[in-house]
Amino acid sequence: MAREDGGSKGYRKRREEIAEAAVRVFNRLGYERASLSAVAAELEIDRASLYYYIGSKEELFDEVVRTVVERNTEIAVRIENSELAPRRKLRELIIALMNSYGHHYPLLYIYIRENLSHVSDKRSDWSQHMRTQNRKTEDSMIAIIEQGYADGSFRNVGSPRVVVYGILGMLGWTNRWFRPDRSDVSVEEIGKTFAEMVLGGLETPY
Repeated sequence: MAREDGGSKGYRKRREEIAEAAVRVFNRLGYERASLSAVAAELEIDRASLYYYIGSKEELFDEVVRTVVERNTEIAVRIENSELAPRRKLRELIIALMNSYGHHYPLLYIYIRENLSHVSDKRSDWSQHMRTQNRKTEDSMIAIIEQGYADGSFRNVGSPRVVVYGILGMLGWTNRWFRPDRSDVSVEEIGKTFAEMVLGGLETPY
């Protein structure tokens, strides 16, 4: 059966509802155990109805990751444009991103291992969109570092972009050791620890 027009408002709204339901299912069951049937049950609809909108679990995973990454980008932009001091901005953004890794485990860890420049043709639009979202988040964090350099609250330790890549690398590396069901520290504590480590190296002593 043919899908609805992907450009219609109703179609997009329903895809968003499915993605939100899938976030809950992936979080609850994990990627391997999650299924279209479980998502249909979450929405209290027939599985066959999903095929108007989603063709496979892999496509659904892409949609879920898009939802989470877009939400993280919105958080980053909002923090960047807030009236907070650079120190508070950077602290809140580091904690927010670490929380997202933990709260959506293991979705974002799977995502960051994806080589977005080598996905199949049918996923090229998704890949391009995700790279744009990644850049927006990076740019917001870079802007925060630059704000700290400009007002003197951060020591100029080097290129803001290099600093940001270091922070994002530290967050992403947690995929090698962090497991929510095994960790003796919460994801919130990890985020706060990372934030204090970074700020300890950046802040200008008064």
